[in-house]
Amino acid sequence: MKATVNEDCIGCGLCEGTCPDVFSISDDGVAVAIEEDVPEEVEDSAQEAADNCPVSAITVE
Repeated sequence: MKATVNEDCIGCGLCEGTCPDVFSISDDGVAVAIEEDVPEEVEDSAQEAADNCPVSAITVE
């Protein structure tokens, strides 16, 4: 499973708060996802972050 954040991100920090093992806020003020596969033990919280993103900027597949 991979997580990506697109250019629609507004940097609200919800994803980082929900799943800090996968998402963080970059120096540019927007979210980024880890480059490697999402660890199995946090897949549910990564999906929760995607589902709750206010601008639907996160894809988890």
